Amino acid sequence: MHTANEFFSTYIFDLDGTLLDTLGDLAAAVNHALRCHGMPERTVDEVRCFVGNGVRRLMQRAVPQGEENPLFPQALEAFRTYYLEHQMDTTRPYPGIEEMLHQLRGRGCRVAVVSNKFQTATEQLCRHFFADTIEVAIGENEAAGIHRKPAPDTVIEALRRLGVTAEGAVYVGDSDVDILTARNAQLPCISVLWGFRSRHFLLQHGATRLVDNPHQLLNS
Repeated sequence: MHTANEFFSTYIFDLDGTLLDTLGDLAAAVNHALRCHGMPERTVDEVRCFVGNGVRRLMQRAVPQGEENPLFPQALEAFRTYYLEHQMDTTRPYPGIEEMLHQLRGRGCRVAVVSNKFQTATEQLCRHFFADTIEVAIGENEAAGIHRKPAPDTVIEALRRLGVTAEGAVYVGDSDVDILTARNAQLPCISVLWGFRSRHFLLQHGATRLVDNPHQLLNS
C-alpha cells in the first residue's frame, strides 16, 4: 500500500464511491427509467461499472444503443426526475467518513467536494449528510462553463471558492476518472479502496497512493 507522508491542508473529495455509497439509489433510478420505456433492466454490478462519468454517460451505457436510441432523451429525463426524489432512499456515508471529515475540519483543513453528479443532487446530498464539514460542493454544470471531470475545472473552481491555492491540496477519489482529474489539476491523488473500483483496477489506471479505510486519510 502506498500512502502520503506529507501534510495536506486542503482535501478535494469525489462524492459517489468516495464519501457516499450511492450505488443502490443510482441503480434504482436507472432501472426505473429503463422500465418506464420498455427497456431491459441492469444489475447493480453493471451500474457500478457505468458510474463515474456523469449522468449522461451513465445512461448512455445503460440504455440499449445509447444516445442512438430514440427514447434516450426521455429515459435520461426519467432518471433525473426519479433520482432527485429518491437519492437518499438507501444512500449513506461509508463507515468512518463522517468522523474523518470532522477530524480534518478540527485540524483546520479545508474540505470540498467535486462530482460528476448533476449540481442539484451534489448540493442536496452534501447539505444533507455533510452540512458541518463540506464547505464547497460542485457538481456537473457545463452550462456555466465548468467542464466535468476528468477536466480540472471543478477542482480549480473548488480551490477558488475555498480561497486557497493548489499548494498543500490533495484530491481523493475512487476511480480512474479521479486519477485523471487529479493529474489534470496537477494535484497528488489518493485512491480509496472502499468505493466502486477494485485495487487491481485502480493500479492498472495509474493509482500510486491507496488507502483501505477513511482513518488512514488522517495520516496523509
